[in-house]
Amino acid sequence: MRDGFIKVLTEVAKNNPEVMFLTGDLGFKIFDNFITQCPKQFLNVGVAEQSMLGVAMGMSLEGRRVLVYSIANFHIFRALEQIRNDVCYHEADVKIVSTGGGFGYGTAGMSHHATEDLSIMRALPHMTVLTPGDAWEAIGATQFMLNNKGPFYLSLEKSNINSQKIDEVFEFGKIRQLRDGADLTLISVGSVLSEVVLAADILAKENIFCRVLSVHCLKPIDQDAIIRAAKETGGIITIEENSIFGGLGSTVSEVCMENNVGSKKFTMMGLRNEFSAIVGDPTYLRHYYKLDSEAIIAKAKKLLK
Repeated sequence: MRDGFIKVLTEVAKNNPEVMFLTGDLGFKIFDNFITQCPKQFLNVGVAEQSMLGVAMGMSLEGRRVLVYSIANFHIFRALEQIRNDVCYHEADVKIVSTGGGFGYGTAGMSHHATEDLSIMRALPHMTVLTPGDAWEAIGATQFMLNNKGPFYLSLEKSNINSQKIDEVFEFGKIRQLRDGADLTLISVGSVLSEVVLAADILAKENIFCRVLSVHCLKPIDQDAIIRAAKETGGIITIEENSIFGGLGSTVSEVCMENNVGSKKFTMMGLRNEFSAIVGDPTYLRHYYKLDSEAIIAKAKKLLK
């Protein structure tokens, strides 16, 4: 996802000198091409995330289109006051981009795990929250973000699938259906999509057919796709590398309840009132916290009973 983001950013910035890219002292190798082609549009603010958001806000008020980039926990949690009071309150044209969403920095420990950022950013007024599930969705989300003004949050993760279908065109805000089925609906945000697709394919071999929905935009949410899933399938399971409080699971349940279309069966898979305090790579952590394909299959079978 990160490579796709940088490629799109570089192409846009070359032709738009008002675009500025700020980083909090990381990611230099992957930015080499951008720095070479757009040297006056790159600024390393250093390990000073709160200052980075303040600088971005000032630049945006002077007509710049500003992107800030860091590991999610650093420029979200440390600079939340600046994001809320400066960027969102003034609806500034600042794009907040995080790397290593979810368990992406799993071996660095809970201080680097981004497992509450989606809940926090979703709660902020005027903030659009982008949660692509693979590189293709990340490219589409980046293009849309750069072509539209206002506060955006883009969560980038590592992904090992390409979900693009033949001749498919990216549609912002529209939940994508990757598999069809009437038994259950599996809905996910972020790169855990790969586990969801694998689980659905295995279940299909056992004659359990699941609709698979990828939510590349958590806010605003595509209500129609969720309502259809609640009405047309036997139940809904949401899967996220994030707290279930305020994240995807909360979003889906809110849509169902507010539209009086309660799913026949419903459950959320994610972190429940806990920190991801275990250290390990993303594959290990998904298994440990029961968010891998094996756990999804077990949850689906239990729900259908």
